[in-house]
Amino acid sequence: MKRYFLGVDVGGTKTHAVIADESGLVKGFGEAGPGNHETVGYEGLVQSMVQAVSRARSLAEIRLDWIAGAGFGVAGYDWPSEKQNTLDAIAAIGLNCPVEAVNDAVLGLLAGSLEGWGIAVISGTGCNCWGWDRTRCRIGHVTGNGISMGEFGGASELVFKAIHAVAYEWTRRGPHTALSDALIKYVGAQNLDDFMEGLSLGRYALDAPAAPLVFQTARDGDPTAIEIIQWTGRELGELVNAVVRQLEFERVEFDVVMVGSMFRGGSLLTDAMRATVQAVAPGARYIPLTTPPVLGAVLLGMEQAGPTPDLSIRKRLADSLEKVSGLIVLQQQ
Repeated sequence: MKRYFLGVDVGGTKTHAVIADESGLVKGFGEAGPGNHETVGYEGLVQSMVQAVSRARSLAEIRLDWIAGAGFGVAGYDWPSEKQNTLDAIAAIGLNCPVEAVNDAVLGLLAGSLEGWGIAVISGTGCNCWGWDRTRCRIGHVTGNGISMGEFGGASELVFKAIHAVAYEWTRRGPHTALSDALIKYVGAQNLDDFMEGLSLGRYALDAPAAPLVFQTARDGDPTAIEIIQWTGRELGELVNAVVRQLEFERVEFDVVMVGSMFRGGSLLTDAMRATVQAVAPGARYIPLTTPPVLGAVLLGMEQAGPTPDLSIRKRLADSLEKVSGLIVLQQQ
């Protein structure tokens, strides 16, 4: 009987599940809500995984006991003390096969690096960075807790910094910046005074969705916006360097997989990140992730039941996942 493999990517905003056969052909795709236990609890994690897997199985038309291996990337699974609760949540699905669970950042590494090791740096709504050495026996990572731990590099932190620049203009601590007019217009404020008062009193709110406006202002030539984006790139580079030092990669050639929407913002960000990493780890190779991270979860699931999938299986997985997930999106529109 043909074997099937399950991959699940549990994120802070959505959960994806994919079922593929042993040739790499994707047979089922399912989506559900967020599953990070830090925001929805472990009950919410179970609910999102069960729903996503059920939808993927329905499309694939297979039984649960046909699955030979499963891989899970779970947002919020950051510390060893969370392992048992995470595995207990996965057990609620009812699988009867080998299972492996990792932090969701690792999925980007598995999906983007052909060698399956190195460092993945995430810059989306927030930021994170995890790495594996060649043997996968050593793990390095930052906390993933953002501003509270001094980790900057996501859209939320970028907008946070842009608000600082506008506040500095208003208080005369800093120069005029085109970000002021851009953000005033974005929230619908009357002027800079109204903008500052409205932000302070909660009438206006700015968060990650405003990040593209900062990139556009930088492209229009505003020096303050340019510096903010370069600062963000340098901060992402420092996250990578932290993991480099943990794994002792300073003299190693390895992949840095770049995951997340912020990396589509252009070279201002990526050049600053690369220069920061280059000073510590000149052997780093940079790979933008062009496939969904859930691809890494399927590969992880395949590894639980057999040898590492070869390049032809990886390519078939990527090609068929694009078709199946695209079909689901069209059906939902």
